[in-house]
Amino acid sequence: MNRSHYWFNHHLLAVLVGLAFLVGLAAPAAAQSRAPRKKLIATGWDKPDTARLRENLAQMEQRPFDGVILEAVGTRDDGKSCFLRSTFSAQAWEQRWFNKSVEDLKACRFTRFTDNFVTVGANPGNVDWFDDEGWKNVVEHWRIAAWIAKEGGLKGLHFDPEPYTPPHAQFNYLAQPQKAQHTFAEYQAKARERGREVMRAVIGEYPDLTIFTYFMLVINSNALGHANPNAVLETSGYGLLPAFVDGWLDVIPPAVKLVDGCENAYRYNSTTQFLEAAVRIKGDCQQLISPENRAKYRAQVQAGFGIYLDAYWNPPTSQWYIDGLGEPRVLRLRKNVATALRVADEYVWMYGEKFRWWSTPNPRVNKETWPEALPGSEDALRFARDPADYGRARIATLEKEGKLANLARNADFASEQAASNQGVQVDWKQGGAPAGWSSWQLETSKGVFSWDRETGHSGKGSARAAGVGNGCFIQSYDVKPGECYAIRAMRRIQGKGNTWIRVRWQTAQGRWTLEELDKTLTTEGPANEWSEIFGVVEVPEGAGKLVVLLGMAGQSTQEDVVWFDDVGVYRVD
Repeated sequence: MNRSHYWFNHHLLAVLVGLAFLVGLAAPAAAQSRAPRKKLIATGWDKPDTARLRENLAQMEQRPFDGVILEAVGTRDDGKSCFLRSTFSAQAWEQRWFNKSVEDLKACRFTRFTDNFVTVGANPGNVDWFDDEGWKNVVEHWRIAAWIAKEGGLKGLHFDPEPYTPPHAQFNYLAQPQKAQHTFAEYQAKARERGREVMRAVIGEYPDLTIFTYFMLVINSNALGHANPNAVLETSGYGLLPAFVDGWLDVIPPAVKLVDGCENAYRYNSTTQFLEAAVRIKGDCQQLISPENRAKYRAQVQAGFGIYLDAYWNPPTSQWYIDGLGEPRVLRLRKNVATALRVADEYVWMYGEKFRWWSTPNPRVNKETWPEALPGSEDALRFARDPADYGRARIATLEKEGKLANLARNADFASEQAASNQGVQVDWKQGGAPAGWSSWQLETSKGVFSWDRETGHSGKGSARAAGVGNGCFIQSYDVKPGECYAIRAMRRIQGKGNTWIRVRWQTAQGRWTLEELDKTLTTEGPANEWSEIFGVVEVPEGAGKLVVLLGMAGQSTQEDVVWFDDVGVYRVD
């Protein structure tokens, strides 16, 4: 074996094993519940405030996102604006200044945007950690933010730790005004204390919120693996951030989630990069947290990822450029977002600067929308976010245009003749599977596969299996890597048994391959009624045939029957 290939496979396996180990550290009760649905969050230079969200919500919810990061702007007694994102300020605020923001949010009737966050920032960042009076106000600002989020029906707070008002930098020890009087260790202790104060105020208003960050401890990855991480953190731009987060962990209740959004992912262009970052966040970053908080960190910190849209539009000369790797760059966008969503615990965020998803008064943003500037980008996000939803919409469009083609042969089980998997026209034989379909079952299974001419969803017939302990009807199709297919079938069950569709892969020569990429599709519809099984798959590299298996198992007698009908295999990319 080529040593470079061996290293890559061995390294990737180690990453996957490590990730599986970390997942296994979750509490037993959590293992019994469903994993959270993955969500795509929009942010960037077209970020709305509460007023624009209220005004444009219907338009905004047409985009392929599950929520937005937004601004809250209060009105001071003198009529001037008070920006919630200026959280790290010593100025005193009044909660009532933000009553209009809460009113805007309460007026929103969200249908698609289930996970919205209001921004707090680390700016201006001119409050020294030892300034008790100044920190009373910072803590109050966080409390007001949590109040807005709770009263406004938001998922929680978005925290951006980046400094934007030089020379101030809240988490940089070297930028602190009293660094000559206090050691780095003393500043760490004080930052942890302030973290506790902030979190107590926040959970007092919103005890089960999510705090979503552009980045958290992963920003200090260069300190990992050192016998003394503080030697690196002392000169880091975010060296005090771990202590601040440690203070959060000191007091957060179990219902609070913290999301490390991993802004580092802006340049990621491979599955391995996302996997390694997830292991770093969930595993290695615990080195930066005190031992007594590491179990809580493992249980309550999620790995998320940032996707920088401009990198898929920028020219190759830009330092922010994603290469297409021989494919259209919009296809890399789709694949990278899909990978990020698969690897993330729950959240992936899309950040854009040059163009917009919706109206914005920001003069730095061009008038063109992202779908106009980067054709195919919206479909790429729709596919990555929810392949099944994308597939259904694409089928409807193709059908309306008269372009919908079904690759399934004898899909309605109405014909006595159809092409076999080898492309040869064959007649149905009494006592066998319907024409165009083959069948398989375990040697220990003594079931019967047949063509039922009387029973069907569409009234023309169906594939019938009775008394099958474990088996399937089979059909295969020639495909190419990168193509996307929607697979559907109707099924009904009588008596005992389960059903599913399993999509498998073969080489162009018909050899089974890529078993780890098999996909199983199911339905939660009533067993004794016709219910649809539906899903979307992408043909992986190395595959030349897509194989559909209409599967069943758990049947004990000939009275246990499953029927399949109206199979569809549609190309939807």
